Order: sequence, then C-alpha cells, then structure tokens
Amino acid sequence: MDEQQRFYITTAIDYPNSRPHIGTAFEKIGADVQARFRRMEGASVHFLMGNDENTNKVTIRARELGLEPKAYVDDMARQFQDVWRALEISNDDFIQTSEQRHHVGCRKFIQAVYDAGDIYKGVYAGHYCIGCESFKTEKEVAEAGGRCPNHPNTPLSWVEEENYYFRLSAYRDRLLAHYAANPDFIQPESRRNEILSLVEGELKDVAITRKGFTWGIPAPFDADQTIYVWFDALLNYITAVGYGSDEERFARLWPADVHVIGKDITRFHCALWPAMLMSAGVALPRKVFGHGFVYRKNEETGEVEKLSKSLGNVVEPMDLIEKFSAEAFRYYFMSQCPFGGDGEFSFERFADAYNSGLANNLGNLYSRILTMCLKYFQGDLGDVSGMDRTVWRRGLDLRALAETLRERIGTLDYATALQRIWLEVIDAANKYIQETEPFKLAKTDLEATRVVLANLADWMRVAAVLIKPFLPRTAETFYQAFNFETHQAWASVSYGTAAVPFAVVDSLHVTAPIINAKPAPLFPKVDAR
Repeated sequence: MDEQQRFYITTAIDYPNSRPHIGTAFEKIGADVQARFRRMEGASVHFLMGNDENTNKVTIRARELGLEPKAYVDDMARQFQDVWRALEISNDDFIQTSEQRHHVGCRKFIQAVYDAGDIYKGVYAGHYCIGCESFKTEKEVAEAGGRCPNHPNTPLSWVEEENYYFRLSAYRDRLLAHYAANPDFIQPESRRNEILSLVEGELKDVAITRKGFTWGIPAPFDADQTIYVWFDALLNYITAVGYGSDEERFARLWPADVHVIGKDITRFHCALWPAMLMSAGVALPRKVFGHGFVYRKNEETGEVEKLSKSLGNVVEPMDLIEKFSAEAFRYYFMSQCPFGGDGEFSFERFADAYNSGLANNLGNLYSRILTMCLKYFQGDLGDVSGMDRTVWRRGLDLRALAETLRERIGTLDYATALQRIWLEVIDAANKYIQETEPFKLAKTDLEATRVVLANLADWMRVAAVLIKPFLPRTAETFYQAFNFETHQAWASVSYGTAAVPFAVVDSLHVTAPIINAKPAPLFPKVDAR
C-alpha cells in the first residue's frame, strides 16, 4: 500500500464502568471528522476505538450488579457502540481489551520489554486513585489539597505492594531527542510544552503490574502479577492491528498517524507510550493530539464545571440525539467547542446554536431552494448544460477556500473550518437570494429565475461536499436533493471537486423526498428554554 494513502487513527479507549457522556462523545466525533475527511481525500483509513476493560473499576462495578466481569464488559461494549452508531461514528474496528487478540499481543510486548532489561521488581508505596487507576506523586496530591487533581471527590488510597517497574527514567534523553526531531509529535503546542516540562524534570520509573488480581492479563514472567492498566491499555493501538497475532497486517497498518486523546492523559501517551515502544523495538506513532475538555455551566451557582459523574452534571449523548438529532450534536461540538482547547455546554447554548446555525440557516436554505424549484418549475429545471452556475460565488475563491479547509481540518481545527464554511459559503447563498429575489423574479422572468435556481442547486452541491466530514447525513441529503449522482457518485466526492463547476448533460431536476408538494424539514426549530 502507498504509504501516502494509508491513514491510521485511534481514540482513547474508554472505561466501561459507566455509559459514555458528551465529553467522551466530543473526542469520538473529532476523530470521526478526521477519518471521514481523510477518506474523502483518497486515503485508505483505519479508524480504531474501543473499551479499556482490564481495570479494577470493572470488577467493582460488575460485583455491584451481580455479574461476572466478562458478561459486564460485553454488555457495556454493546451500549457504547450503540451510542457511537447513533452519532454516525465511522470506526472500522472496536477493540475490547478482554479479547484474546489483545491478551496475546500484551504478553508478547511485555516479554520483549522484560527481555530488553527495562523491567525490574520492587516495592511501591504511594497514593492511588481508583478513578485514574494510577498512583499520584506527593507533589500532585499536595497541589490538589490532599486529593486527586482529576477526581477530587474520590478518596485516595495509600497502597504498599510488590510489583514490577518499567525503567521510564532511562528514556529521558531519547524522548527529548524524539520531540526535538519531530516537533509535530505532540499537538497542540500547549500540550507539547507541558510534556517537555515533565520529561525535562524528574522522570520516574513506573509500576506496570499489580499483585493479587484475578481479572486482567497475567505477566508472562510472573503468574502472580497482572499487567497494570496503563501498560495494558496503551497496547490496544498495536494489538488491534495485529501485533502478536497477525504480523503482516501489523506491518501494513502501523505506525498510527494520530492518537486522539484527552489532555488529561497526554503524559501517558507522550512519555510512557513512546518509551515503551522504544524499549520493545516498535516504531512510534506519528502524532498525539490532546483535545480539550467540555465543561458545563452549573445553573444554580453559575460556575463552569468539568463533566463528572460524582458531580451529577453528566449529560448522555442519547438525550441530545433524541431531542435534536445526531447531526445537531455533531454540529454543536465541532463548531462551538475548539477541539484543541476547552468548550462549554448548556442546553440553552445548544438550542441557540441549533436554531441559528441549522434551523434558521442551513435547513431553511434547503427548504427555500427546493420549494421554489417545485413551485415555479414543478421540480424540473431542464437542460442547464450551457448555463453559468458560478454566479452565486462571486468574490469567493472556492479553490483557495478548499485548500484552507484542508489545512484547518488536517490540523484538527474544526471550529475554524466550520466558521469559514458558514461565513463564506452558507452566507454567500443567503446573499445571492437577497440580491436576486427569485420569489419576485418568477413573476416577470421565469428564464432568469431558472438561472438563479440552477446556481442555488450548485450551491447545494458545494455545501454538501464541504460539510460531508462534519454532518454526513445532512451532506448526503443535500447532494441527493438534485440528480447530482448522474455526474459524480456521492462516495467519490472530495474537497477538490467542490471547486469544479458542476456540469449536467441532461436536465437538472429535484430528486429529494417531497411530502405534500414540500421537502421534508431538516432541522425543525426548537424552544431554547
């Protein structure tokens, strides 16, 4: 396979101790936009997601429900994937770390690191957070007032136990050299600076096994120890594509082009993970992108809080999907929440963005254009092959815009990309309608009206292509509103084709579903209260 045409993208795997919330979905949608965009650009994409199941939290939750761990994680995997399907997430694989392919790969990998001399036995004593499933340094605990900085409502435990360590400290210089040689390895820049500060400071060895656990993967060199959650979980990125089970497939798909993860776990992905790979002699991923958090405004206090089950402020994606739609969900979080930074959610803000950006703008344009085509031409604009259908984009350089969007989307700057699409394409169509007033023009000049509507049909084609990675279902609805498929199949459109003037050799006619002489509304307006 041409290396330039292969693109492997992953998200963090999720703890299945509870159902996914909107912050989790934010990450998955962001990765999905990238996967869809790369497919449009011609890449052979492999998009991986999954659940992190070999954790103590799983056994605790399963016990609370009276279930065996395996039965519990399988049911949670089903529930997670139901949500991802509802959000139109286009992942190619979903790995459960309780699967055999993961167990086999994990044992092979840790044995390779052990054989390299980077694992030793020792006794650890320290503060342990079951929420993070990791030990906390004295500095972290002190700065958080005696609590975990990520889970302030979860009491820390003092743990003393014998386990195995990975010599992370031995990789300080190699990590710094890799960062220097690959400045885009950690993105965005703010995350890179955090990791540089961490690694340049004191880089300590880390515990990689736990003793006395029956749920998990036994270490091949000591059956009394199970592989510790982070050393286990990170390996999903390679075990899912064949490490330890299908070496030909692994050689074809690895390394990953980008790991999309939350900013709170960048130190594991940008320091521990590359050091592990260096030790085992496995190539490093090309990039790690640490996205921001979604915060929610507390309606009683007015304060903005991180989403947390313990705070009782978690919002389930299905609640928003059922009230609005999956497309509305995707639009809000990709347009209103900078992917590389932090975003804020409230039901009022969500409804306002939905009404202004989708109901009153995009959806209204769709309805107006098709309604006029039906009213004045019975849905058939006739032969438009000799017509100039670029009038609507006067002053808009679509080729330059397409290149800008490629660059913005390629760097996961989704909010800027959508802002440019709405400002320069959606608003251009509104302006064209205001200038030409086809609803008045039809009374005196039907031929001129036909030209205006043919231009607006071309606008629908361009808009469909540009929003395809973000709003896949709406984009396809736009494209199938007219007989564009006779010119180019929907599956083959790319950002390059958006700028090429559309040419239809036969008649251009409405193919959208029509109910009572009107197109079905795409985004019915909702009450923002």
